[in-house]
Amino acid sequence: MPNVLRYVAIFLIGTLLFVPFLGQVHLFDWDEINFAECAREMIVSKDYLRMQINYRPFWEKPPLFIWLQVLSMKTFGINEFAARFPNALAGVITLIALYYTGKRIVNERLAIWWVILYAATWLPHFYFKSGIIDPIFNLFIFLAFVQVYFIKYGQNKYLHALLTGVFLGLAVMTKGPVAILVAGLSFTTYLIVNKGFTGYKLLHLLTIAVATLLTTALWFGVEILQHGFWFVNEFITYQVRLFKTEDAGHGGPFFYHFIILLIGCFPAAPFLFQYFKKQRAENTQQADFIKWMWIMFWVVLLLFSIVKTKIVHYSSLCYFPLTFLAAMQLYRIAEGKVLLLKSVKVLLTVIGVVLAITITSLPLVGLNKDILIPLIDDPFAVGNLQANVHWSIGEISWGLIYLAGIITAVVLMRKEFRKGMLVLCAVQAITIQVTVLHFTPKIEAISQRAAIEYFQSFIGKDVYVHVLGYKSYAHLFYTQKQPQTNNNYDNEEWLLTGDIDKPAYFICKVMEADKYRAMPQLEETGSKNGFVFFKRK
Repeated sequence: MPNVLRYVAIFLIGTLLFVPFLGQVHLFDWDEINFAECAREMIVSKDYLRMQINYRPFWEKPPLFIWLQVLSMKTFGINEFAARFPNALAGVITLIALYYTGKRIVNERLAIWWVILYAATWLPHFYFKSGIIDPIFNLFIFLAFVQVYFIKYGQNKYLHALLTGVFLGLAVMTKGPVAILVAGLSFTTYLIVNKGFTGYKLLHLLTIAVATLLTTALWFGVEILQHGFWFVNEFITYQVRLFKTEDAGHGGPFFYHFIILLIGCFPAAPFLFQYFKKQRAENTQQADFIKWMWIMFWVVLLLFSIVKTKIVHYSSLCYFPLTFLAAMQLYRIAEGKVLLLKSVKVLLTVIGVVLAITITSLPLVGLNKDILIPLIDDPFAVGNLQANVHWSIGEISWGLIYLAGIITAVVLMRKEFRKGMLVLCAVQAITIQVTVLHFTPKIEAISQRAAIEYFQSFIGKDVYVHVLGYKSYAHLFYTQKQPQTNNNYDNEEWLLTGDIDKPAYFICKVMEADKYRAMPQLEETGSKNGFVFFKRK
């Protein structure tokens, strides 16, 4: 197949995998709705420089991803598809970038394995169907790392230094200074491991720094010139606080991200254990890129294991080095250069069985919720399970088919590794699609749909809608909230007890309901699936 046709094929396959059905499920609280609401309020307010939430300054993230969502919403409308489309497009670009990088650094066979493995791995695939910032941030960081590598081994070194700075600046514009932190720690580690600046000059680093600064000035500079340092200062203060403290209860043990990557990056992650047996790279350049990928992997993993806030996607930058290192092993095993370790086969089987049991248990839990509910001590979880979601015994077949596919693939690997691995990746791709298309809507119906439908009932109505006792952005996006003339519009105490100028409606979780039922000015108007609704009399 001619080279151009391979890129076209990857583009079409990526589009088929990531774009269809993006809008079939409501956006999930918090992150998806948070960013989509920022984009919606940009469009409503026509203020495209500053981020807002509830029409108040929102300094937690820079604007690049929000701008992409704005463009998408202006094209497809303000909806779930538009909010998620930038990441689907990033997924397609990522697969193309993996193929180009793998082919240039190793060869085409490695590049194809890398593309297949990335597309068939749970979390990387899943996030391209989401509306969170990380897939685009991760892509920019990865491209910056690739360009740093090419400074040493490419022909036009200063062009690669310039591109490194541009991609790094775009990463900062997407998620903030954590991009500089990750890049700085990784490069410092590389210099220590390499025992010096061999292959790099100070002028290369200066070019990177200037390009990064100029790229970030597209927003930071303009914001400072127009409004001073207040907004940027609040932004930086928030980033520091996020590193030092748990944010909104998202804590966890040090090994949290180790477990997330081992299970969530199946089937790629088990192949990292293949490195327990020492192997030599084919040449110095290949060995150097492997070194870069290991450094990137461990810097990100350890950094976000130290960070107090633990959220699944914080370690998502590891997906690039993890899948490359795994693809290297797939390539070496498929070419007969090394043998598949028994420990890796055991891990593939055990993790695959655990995931199959999880998929199989979803309909079983739904069908037997009346038995399970008396055993659950969490009233909100009990309310969630009471959602009217149809389950059938036939749905367990998806888990059983997945289990059969895993076992078949592992057995095939003993005789024909390449065929067994392709079967495993095909089973993965199909099962991920089934999970997204079939099971995710049911999970969303259980966890939050009652609240979303409540909020949607207020679209176009001149009322206040407020969430009590828990954090949410859903009431903003799904009521299509407009700018308010009364400055107290988000003051909870005023909404509950003040002299309000229009009707006020409230929602809380069932375990908080008694506190609000005791307030004489509130009238309970209903409840559903763990949520309780009130109105100011």
